[in-house]
Amino acid sequence: MVTLTSAENALKTVYLGVVTNQLNVNANPLLSKIKQTTSDVWGKEVRKLAPFGLNGGVGAGTEEGALPSAAANNYVQFVSELKNLYGTIELSDKAIRASSNNAGSFVNLLNDEMEGLIKASSFNFGRMLYGDGSGVIATVTAYSTETKLITVDSVRNLMEGMTVDTYTDADAKVVGKTARINFIDRANKQIKLSVDPDAATDADYYFTVQNSKGLELTGLGKIFATGGSLYGVTRSEHSWMTPYMKASVGAIGDSVIQTAIDYLEEVSGSNVDFIATSQKVKRGYQQYLATFRRNIDIMELAGGFKAISYNGIPVISDRFVEEDAMYLLDTSEFALHQLCDWKWLEGEDGRIIKQMPGYATYNATLVKYADLICNKPSGQAKLSGLDGTSEE
Repeated sequence: MVTLTSAENALKTVYLGVVTNQLNVNANPLLSKIKQTTSDVWGKEVRKLAPFGLNGGVGAGTEEGALPSAAANNYVQFVSELKNLYGTIELSDKAIRASSNNAGSFVNLLNDEMEGLIKASSFNFGRMLYGDGSGVIATVTAYSTETKLITVDSVRNLMEGMTVDTYTDADAKVVGKTARINFIDRANKQIKLSVDPDAATDADYYFTVQNSKGLELTGLGKIFATGGSLYGVTRSEHSWMTPYMKASVGAIGDSVIQTAIDYLEEVSGSNVDFIATSQKVKRGYQQYLATFRRNIDIMELAGGFKAISYNGIPVISDRFVEEDAMYLLDTSEFALHQLCDWKWLEGEDGRIIKQMPGYATYNATLVKYADLICNKPSGQAKLSGLDGTSEE
């Protein structure tokens, strides 16, 4: 007979390992290239010494002259708070009782819930890798009182079923406007919410995933920001904290990519091993290769992802990359620092399946405390304003 105890044992011993592998390796091609480590985690923070520049104790001299003076490596300390990442499944008491005498039905029930959790977690984890930590997933540009459709600046970070909070352009949360996305018109960049959005749809209002404002991973959007600080280090005082960025590039081609790679190699000694771009720019690059009658080499990456190749460097398309952008990364300089790998949230009694107070439902929550750190921001590049093709 299936019980809550047997369900807990299954979640702990069978599903946890599968879910962990799916979220760490198969969630996103960029994530599969980034090492994950528990080093440099102190309490609730990542504290890491990052070297920059060269050791100054080198020089030439005469046969009998003084030796070079010692000059140690230069360091700054990166400090970043661990982000709290959660994923929750829910089981109704009715569903559990209905399948209590049928192990196969209960396994199917758990499988469906876990597959949904993996899909949602993979989507949001991939989105956060390219985000700026603010949690903003779309900004309102217009609203129709007749159709109740909200027009937004981009739908690349949106998916039906997401639960979102609404914020004003003054960063104030709109009470009572937490809702699910019921409909997305991707061609016209329009969405419809599960609640009446009136009085919460002025231009420049924006949406975040529920309870996530300012609490997401320090993704590429933050690393490639201009000005301000990163990991507590002021960019204006340390130029190496700013990546190479070139806007209004125009036509995509080998020379554009190679120019950025050459700059990174010359200035930072970086070895670009991963290129991420939008589907539109990737199609533009494929069209460029076809125009010059070059073979398009296909590579297979960890996690089963496929990519085209630029001189042996994988070029992948990711829905979370801006439509006109391309990132050229040395992934050896990235690490996901974590307090622990994915774990089930346990109560004081060791239980992971808990009844929701006042409801005939039970839930279980996966948790991970981590943040993304780039040791050498100047060793990364971003090209924007790239021409692509929208042809199908």
